[in-house]
Amino acid sequence: MNDAAVRAHLERDRASSVLGYPRIGRRRELKRALERYWHGDGTAAELRAVGRRIRESTWDDLRARGLTQLPGNTFSFYDHVLDDALLMGAVPGRFRRHVEGLDPLDLQFALARGRADVPPLELVALQGTPYHYRQPEFEDSSPLGLRPDELLAEVARAHELGLEIRPVVTGPVSLLLLGKAAPTAAPGFAPLALLDRLLDQYEALLGVLADAGVVCVQFDEPCMTMERTPFEIGRLHHAYDRLSSVAERPRILVTGEYGDLGEALPELAATGIEAIGLDLVHGRREAAELAAVPGLRGKRIYAGVVDGQNVWRTDTSAALGYLRELKAEFDDLVVSTSCTLLHVPYDVRAETDLPAELSDALAFAEQKVAEVVSLAHALVDGPTPRWRPLPLLPSARREDVRSRVAGVTDADRVRAPYAQRVDLQAARLGLPLLPTSTLGSFPQTVQIRRARRDLADGRIDYERYREYLRDEIAGLVRLQEDIGLDVLVHGEVERNDMVQYFAELLDGFAATRHGWVQSYGSRCVRPPVLYGDVARPAPMTVEWTGYAQSLTDRPVKGVVTGPVTMLARSFCRTDLALPDVATQLALAVRDEVADLEEAGIAIIQIDEPAIRELLPRRGADRRAYLEWAVGTFRLASAGARPDTQIHTHLNYSSLRVMKEAIEDLDADVTAIVATRSIDWVLEALGDHTLTRQVAPGVYESRSAFVPDIDLLHDRLRTGVATVGEDRLWAVPDGGLKTRHTWQLEPSLRNLVTAARRIRRSVARDG
Repeated sequence: MNDAAVRAHLERDRASSVLGYPRIGRRRELKRALERYWHGDGTAAELRAVGRRIRESTWDDLRARGLTQLPGNTFSFYDHVLDDALLMGAVPGRFRRHVEGLDPLDLQFALARGRADVPPLELVALQGTPYHYRQPEFEDSSPLGLRPDELLAEVARAHELGLEIRPVVTGPVSLLLLGKAAPTAAPGFAPLALLDRLLDQYEALLGVLADAGVVCVQFDEPCMTMERTPFEIGRLHHAYDRLSSVAERPRILVTGEYGDLGEALPELAATGIEAIGLDLVHGRREAAELAAVPGLRGKRIYAGVVDGQNVWRTDTSAALGYLRELKAEFDDLVVSTSCTLLHVPYDVRAETDLPAELSDALAFAEQKVAEVVSLAHALVDGPTPRWRPLPLLPSARREDVRSRVAGVTDADRVRAPYAQRVDLQAARLGLPLLPTSTLGSFPQTVQIRRARRDLADGRIDYERYREYLRDEIAGLVRLQEDIGLDVLVHGEVERNDMVQYFAELLDGFAATRHGWVQSYGSRCVRPPVLYGDVARPAPMTVEWTGYAQSLTDRPVKGVVTGPVTMLARSFCRTDLALPDVATQLALAVRDEVADLEEAGIAIIQIDEPAIRELLPRRGADRRAYLEWAVGTFRLASAGARPDTQIHTHLNYSSLRVMKEAIEDLDADVTAIVATRSIDWVLEALGDHTLTRQVAPGVYESRSAFVPDIDLLHDRLRTGVATVGEDRLWAVPDGGLKTRHTWQLEPSLRNLVTAARRIRRSVARDG
């Protein structure tokens, strides 16, 4: 049997694969290399060498663990969606004159991070996951042209190592749907109008991959597991009808990650593509139902039965039974993950501090690969005696928590009417028109991180650590007063992360030491494991916020992470319904709000950036979700006094159903990530969908771009013209944790100056 025949036999017998893999390095090598390069302490050659080692070690690991098919092109120095836009030559018009002649690395970083003279692409959550991508921008005249050199170099390197990889690229329809119309696009332009021009590039890609000896290419179409219009589904059929008609090409695998392909599945099955990847965890269908889809039996099916988004072990016995049902209907079956493993950490065996019974119930990326391989073998050979039953979780039920949840009534979710609250708050706070503030976090300096490590490793005691944080807070209060902000924050210097910090102080959570996952770029987080009933043993933020308030006469805003975001950005238990888990979290936040009030804090922000992230992918489920998500927020906030001003902070939420939900939250002030999407915020204010005060972020806080006074003045003036100066706040669009003081200080000073300019104008007109 020749090599090609052996490979074909292996692919059909005990076939196994994953749809992607973590790429930050087991010790976050990529993060450190990126930041060295950005700070000028490392070279491009050094950064590329780190990337090469991570990429090749991933291939080695996956091959050693027995996968029969290896995904390629899953590594990225920043973001794979941006990589794929650049692969197709889609450089937004506003960048072109600024990036001409740049090395491909620096081109990507310019678009992702911005420059002093141009803001970056917008940062958007990917399909309801905690991962964020840089949103491509398109217009009628977008120049497209395939740039395959980096991808072909990876394929060539894999072949040198004797490996066959399956390149992974965002599919053409999802690449356009994940994008947005550029600011300079014609009115009414939608990126999907570019599909045929973009397909020219994808056809060219298939040709160069075939010439390079690639056997199969994976096109991810995650947007098609959402509710889509008949037109969009028709465009999907058109795209793969065209691509599958290319004469010389690799096999095409199209995946539908993060849910059920729904109406898109028969359209894909009717094209000439060879394989379809199904998320059979979040979009499970019975084998007979799948077999009834016309044309599907003739495809290779990648059965995504191992969850790529959560960290609990797969019930292998149940999964094997399901796979056997599928195998009876589909002869050509590959055992796979539901989505890329980008969303989970590398290896649970590194977590030596977790309780043994909890650790035994977890599966990170390495363990999930082992599950995939084991299931593929068991499908042919039967389960091995080494298969372990799922363990019982540590005792996590608390009757006091369950009893309190059972006692919640509708009255617990209702505050005094907003019309009464707004006057009481104005009298208490005495703020000027167009108040200026930030959204909570200030830079996490090297010194802060070192002090936190020293405390954890026992090199300093808590009193020394406490002293250090108080000094940091005092310095930040002085800085904000000098800048001229109207509402201050304590800077969140004690917090390693907006979720993990609270999880470490709440019962029912377990924190990892090495469970890092990529959020975006070099930003990594350690999602906690929410495994039990949640209770708050003691106040969590009062000491630090109260200390900051004692140093100034200006109001200091308390900042607490909201219950839905805690839920969404943790690896959540699956044995209790999400609304019940969220209610437990809401009661813990409600207690924290009460303690902050008792300490004299008059403004409390309950951050809920993830409400949009958890929104179900299809409309039929959205109303029910928003009902309990909104009710959870109101339970957390409704215990506050009428003269306490409740703020919240949300991510991009332009869907009509989300605008209505924002209003229903009944927050006094809503801050929204809306830097370059401000139009929909103003529209929602103008048509009275939103009637409370709003703080649409007027510059991106995660960028090196420093907005000038005129730009900020124009954005604020547009807001004032829409809703009046008495309902608008002036804030950046997110926290400042990732910035340097030399970047944030001029931006905030310009913001304060722009707001004061408008106040003077209002005073003159009055």
